Amino acid sequence: MLAVWLVALLVFNAVWSRAAEPVSAQVRLNQVGFASVESKSAILLAPGVEKGATFNVVDNANGKSVFTAAAGAEGGAWSKAFPATYSLDFSAVKATGEYHLEVGGAWPARSPNFRVDSAVALYAPLAAHALFFFRAQHDGANVDAEVLHRKPSHLADATASVYAPPIYRKTKLLGALKKLGGPIDVSGGWFDAADYLKFVHTTSFSAGVMLFTARQFSNAAAASEARHGLEWLLKMWDQKSRTLYYQVGIGDGNDSIRGDHDFWRLPEADDQRDTHPGDDEYFVKFRPVFRAGAPGTLVSPNIAGRMSAALALGFQVFQKSDAAFAHRCLLAAQTIFDLAQTEKVGELLTASPHEYYPETEWRDDLEWGAAELFFATNAGALPEGLPHADAQFYLRKSAHWAKANIASANHAGESLNLYDVSALAHFELHRALKGEASRSGVEVTEAALAADLKATLGAAAKRSASDPFGLGLAYTPSNDLVPHALGLAITAAFYKEMTGDLAYDHFAQSQRDWVLGKNAWGTTFVVGAGSVFPKCIDHQIANLSGHLDGTPPLLRGAVVDGPASDLSGVDGLPEGARPNPVKNDAFQHFNGKGVQYRDDVGFWPTVEPALDYTVLSLLLFAQQVSR
Repeated sequence: MLAVWLVALLVFNAVWSRAAEPVSAQVRLNQVGFASVESKSAILLAPGVEKGATFNVVDNANGKSVFTAAAGAEGGAWSKAFPATYSLDFSAVKATGEYHLEVGGAWPARSPNFRVDSAVALYAPLAAHALFFFRAQHDGANVDAEVLHRKPSHLADATASVYAPPIYRKTKLLGALKKLGGPIDVSGGWFDAADYLKFVHTTSFSAGVMLFTARQFSNAAAASEARHGLEWLLKMWDQKSRTLYYQVGIGDGNDSIRGDHDFWRLPEADDQRDTHPGDDEYFVKFRPVFRAGAPGTLVSPNIAGRMSAALALGFQVFQKSDAAFAHRCLLAAQTIFDLAQTEKVGELLTASPHEYYPETEWRDDLEWGAAELFFATNAGALPEGLPHADAQFYLRKSAHWAKANIASANHAGESLNLYDVSALAHFELHRALKGEASRSGVEVTEAALAADLKATLGAAAKRSASDPFGLGLAYTPSNDLVPHALGLAITAAFYKEMTGDLAYDHFAQSQRDWVLGKNAWGTTFVVGAGSVFPKCIDHQIANLSGHLDGTPPLLRGAVVDGPASDLSGVDGLPEGARPNPVKNDAFQHFNGKGVQYRDDVGFWPTVEPALDYTVLSLLLFAQQVSR
């Protein structure tokens, strides 16, 4: 009994000791750095009210202070542990170099290191890292062995069998798969996220944004990588029979069929499975490809819009370097757009099960697709046999769907992200209208498009002003905060280019800085960016082939979800995964506002990277470089 009492006393003392440990102040800022000409600020996250604090900007090269100032006024509480925040403005520092901040007073603190340099020096490497992530996501024979020791994978996709869409109750597969035919070649493409599934829904969005980036900023590396995605999209569309295939692989199965999500392994391991028809692992090696509908049937409008946008952008980017490939893209884009179902639209096609990507709006996709088809069809010499040779046809279509999108009950004024491409669609249509003298039958104006983006930015800027760290999003209920913050920064840049209005410049920088370290947790949400970044991410290849301590090899450029309000789906360390070498949760103390963040492979809602997140970082970093 005495032993039990002593153990209890020791546990109590340990808990009391931890609770009594003094809480230290923290400085949060963009760990990548600041362009010389832009504003520069950090946040002091304080455990108590601070009066009269000052701070120094210290040049790391010589240890000398180059700037001293007083902390700003108290900016509001973050959590019980940190009831006060203060802004530290050091915009006066413009000289190129590496620095850190030192805060004096009642709550002394030191910031991470950061650079002041040109935007090109700071953000061009991050854009290249985003493309590195996509190379790590390659499936098929065309992989780069220098990227996390990748090996060819899922070679059986070259002769895949076709199946009808599976039936799910939420994420539970009901019954067996119904084979329709095959074989067809659906090899290649990009893995969607941490798993090895391939979706037209996310690939078309990612390839489209990447091609837009390649075109806008003359980025040859982005064009080359985007072609990998485009070639797979063309495999998923049978032009001759007018048939769309929308997914390769099955994520969640049942007692008779094991799916992709039941295994934690490197992708090449699937090719080595000794399995036969009827085995529960059969569909892990011989992956099903799901057909959206019978040949010639209408296509879900969200898929039709973003597929046609990506393919039309493919024509724009490759028409000079590879005319034959570009012509294939444009013919497919026009055909798919014409097959969009625009009446009696029910549940949108995204993935099986639909819960993976529960998209509800589609008019924005058609606006985007038509805008890109306008530019493609207006580009000069066109191949023969196109359904539409008149670019005005697509200008009117884009304007029609823009008007319908703005008026839609589902139009929530979101930033650019997988579920809402309005900002990009508006930007492209605005550009088309601005350069077009003829307005016959056009249902929307440039002013209306700009006003819609302004409404989105205005609401977000209002939220930003009330958040100690300037985030323009509600923390709860919300997941995927990082891609939405990236989307807000991109949307602000679009609005500025459309109107010349500089009103949201500071807001846009706040969203960028939040993603890159100026947040409560003091981490960037981009692997390899800054001094504190996600190290033990929920990604099979990164976990099994890379290091988990932030040293190479690592999945540079991967963008994770970020803080989440709902961790109900977390079920611990995946079987077969390497555990986090850091046993304690370094970020727990900084959770607040109903959200939490954890850098741990078992916590996929906060640290799973994905195509659609990372491609937004590529676009944002390209925008930064071009300023």
